[in-house]
Amino acid sequence: NYFLRIEVELLGKGHSDLGEVAPEIKASERRTAVAIADLEWREMEGDDCEFRYGALTSSFLSTVERSRFQEMLSLLGLETYQVQKLSLQDSLQISFDSMKNWAPQVPKDLPWNFLRKLQALNADARNTTMVLDVLPDARPVEKESQMEEEIIYWDPADDLAADIYSFSELPTPDTPVNPLDLLCALLLSSDSFLQQEILLKMGLCQFALPLVLPDSENHYHTFLLWAMRGIVRTWWSQPPRGVGSFREDNVVLSRAPAFAFVRMDVSSNSKSQLLNAVLSPGHRQWDCFWHRDLNLGTNAREISDGLVEISWFFPSGREDLDIFPEPVAFLNLRGDIGSHWLQFKLLTEISSAVFILTDNISKKEYKLLYSMKESTTKYYFILSPYRGKRNTNLRFLNKLIPVLKIDHSHVLVKVSSTDSDSFVKRIRAIVGNVLRAPCRRVSVEDMAHAARKLGLKVDEDCEECQKAKDRMERITRKIKDSDAYRRDELRLQGDPWRKAAQVEKEFCQLQWAVDPPEKHRAELRRRLLELRMQQNGHDPSSGVQEFISGVSSPSLSEKQYFLRWMEWGLARVAQPRLRQPPETLLTLRPKHGGPTDLGEPLWPEPLGVEHFLREMGQFYEAESCLVEAGRLPAGQRRFAHFPGLASELLLTGLPLELIDGSTLSMPVRWVTGLLKELHIRLERRSRLVVLSALGVPCTGKSTLLNTMFGLRFATGKSCGPRGAFMQLITVAEGFSQDLGCDHILVIDSGGLIGGALTSAGDRFELEASLATLLMGLSNVTVISLAETKDIPAAILHAFLRLEKTGHMPNYQFVYQNLHDVSVPGPRPRDKRQLLDPPGDLSRAAAQMEKQGDGFRALAGLAFCDPEKQHIWHIPGLWHGAPPMAAVSLAYSEAIFELKRCLLENIRNGLSNQNKNIQQLIELVRRL
Repeated sequence: NYFLRIEVELLGKGHSDLGEVAPEIKASERRTAVAIADLEWREMEGDDCEFRYGALTSSFLSTVERSRFQEMLSLLGLETYQVQKLSLQDSLQISFDSMKNWAPQVPKDLPWNFLRKLQALNADARNTTMVLDVLPDARPVEKESQMEEEIIYWDPADDLAADIYSFSELPTPDTPVNPLDLLCALLLSSDSFLQQEILLKMGLCQFALPLVLPDSENHYHTFLLWAMRGIVRTWWSQPPRGVGSFREDNVVLSRAPAFAFVRMDVSSNSKSQLLNAVLSPGHRQWDCFWHRDLNLGTNAREISDGLVEISWFFPSGREDLDIFPEPVAFLNLRGDIGSHWLQFKLLTEISSAVFILTDNISKKEYKLLYSMKESTTKYYFILSPYRGKRNTNLRFLNKLIPVLKIDHSHVLVKVSSTDSDSFVKRIRAIVGNVLRAPCRRVSVEDMAHAARKLGLKVDEDCEECQKAKDRMERITRKIKDSDAYRRDELRLQGDPWRKAAQVEKEFCQLQWAVDPPEKHRAELRRRLLELRMQQNGHDPSSGVQEFISGVSSPSLSEKQYFLRWMEWGLARVAQPRLRQPPETLLTLRPKHGGPTDLGEPLWPEPLGVEHFLREMGQFYEAESCLVEAGRLPAGQRRFAHFPGLASELLLTGLPLELIDGSTLSMPVRWVTGLLKELHIRLERRSRLVVLSALGVPCTGKSTLLNTMFGLRFATGKSCGPRGAFMQLITVAEGFSQDLGCDHILVIDSGGLIGGALTSAGDRFELEASLATLLMGLSNVTVISLAETKDIPAAILHAFLRLEKTGHMPNYQFVYQNLHDVSVPGPRPRDKRQLLDPPGDLSRAAAQMEKQGDGFRALAGLAFCDPEKQHIWHIPGLWHGAPPMAAVSLAYSEAIFELKRCLLENIRNGLSNQNKNIQQLIELVRRL
């Protein structure tokens, strides 16, 4: 980029070395550029000289950047991922590093350190500083001065000296890699699904997101539309908290005014620091955009010039916090607009206003801006005149005023003596004035459309992604009403499955009865077969057949694209999301003790991928039941391959339903069939540890699991399905022997445990049975509590049942602080409440088990010594006020410590004996 700023006339006037113009250029590149320029100077004349020289040096620079890109990949250990990209499953594997809070020591550690911290939503993820181990053969300190003398007295003209100086400019352990270079290198080495996960986690950390990813190696830039598809944000429009003021939408689809900040030539003012100040409420500084003063990796950028980043402001509905009354997008171009004209052109087409920071306006920059005379975008200049050429700037500005249709109010001056707060208020006032006037509002999809017209590559345009999208649209375009679609297209669910589940439950209970009446048993068997024959009489609907074709695709990528598209498509066209704030959603749960329908959802359940998989499961269940009863020959089975398809989805990281959220029962044949297929696919690596998380909704258990292991369980009552889901995590082969298992099966209880009291009768009995089932399957159980005294009675009941069987998982009570912004640690009062003898709830649970002194046994089990780390206090999730709050560093660190403890307990054999999949299948049947 330095070459493009050099006036070619200087070379023609006898300068033999670019060091006189740009001394920071490497010696080897300097000599090459001079040779090329001198050769071309003799062949060109007049105005054409500058144009052709610029094109020539751009070509030369591309070669230089290509070599720098390869050097960066080699430095970070990512060169092996240029053909076979790094996958999401690769990044989530449990390894030795999962159990220690290690600091990177060499540059090759940086990508994995970044991914590990980002998975844990750690605000320090962008820190690229390294901790060096002292090498045993390192030179003694007293010899450093001698080394310096040797370097000082080398002849600068010597080739060896030039090579050494050149080498010294590359990132080394004591000069960290620039975080933006690390991000670009990692994204270019990752597949589409890992890219999506990286951006999702960056958004939760309130980091600015990459929008246009530069790739000097392959001479194209990529617009990251697909990578942003999964980001959903909530906000409150003003007036605060009024009816309809709560909004929730995907950032790719919601339209907002956009404001771009760019640098022209050199600017002594930092764009990123200015943007952070504009976005930060009050005196609290948010570092959304990385900048040079963060001390997290201060090396100059090597491969990330040309990167365009985006961040949003979302209002909270509070006038004392909201800087703007509506969502606003802010864009930041890294590097000079003269070197990245395509990105600048894109920003002028999608932005309501562009702020140009510069110290100098030269003839070249004037020509660049003059070419934008047809643009309708508003332009503002931020100058530092005392550092630049004051008179030259004024002359060119006077020429640009009529061309860009601006006036003197569009020129702002900022020098070191300018009051920063006042200047930030002035920028906010300009943005506010643009918002109040009619202005351009664009979504990320609109931005991608403009990028395509300019010739930028859009990540979503690959063939597999588009084929999957077309298949999703063929399904979703038929969904006009969610309830009607379930009734007409998903015919095996609803009443047929609910009745069959109830009969199977009665039949199962009858097996444990003493001398059960054979007549009743035969009647139940007859009713079950009748219901299953009724189900088996149906064929899969056209929508279900299309879904089956999607998950049967031989291309793994197309299958994954299809499932993601289905998730978003169904969320968009099916039952609308609940448009109420989270605290309103808490009131949707039925009142304790009131009459309830056990099949009635605790909150409106939106149509999701799990409903299509349930339908596949019911076709398999009905067919298997008839084969077992001899009513259907095994050779006539049509759906025997369904569990194999589901097991492949589990291996790709999709959470699958273990307990059906509509009937609150487990389809045993479907689940065991799925596990059998999983056992076949895993072959010898089938040792399992089962880890479950239980608790009432809105206690943060799904978020806890997602943060701990990088999982994809649904969070929030407005979007989460009701059933219990399971997801599989792979243990790295080099660590599986030490940990004692090959995989960890994680179960999230979802909304199954509603917190019913014992007086709720059937509701409590059902919740207690489900809690017993999930804990009984588990080696390790995490019990998530909103308040220390609010341990659900159903979970206490499950403890008593399991204590009698001798099957007690290793358990951890996790108290999550859902209200305070930050709490330094567990308060003594909390410990005392948890250690007190059980109260009315536990006594009631013990009475249901007919154990008069059952609460004493429970006290010995659950309310144990906190020094043994069975009780955890997790600080509040957010640092600040949502929706502009980032995840608190204290939350991230506490979750990591809990994860380390759980893995340590598994490794030390403190959990129940680890199972293989065959043993888990038998346990599912028994429980």
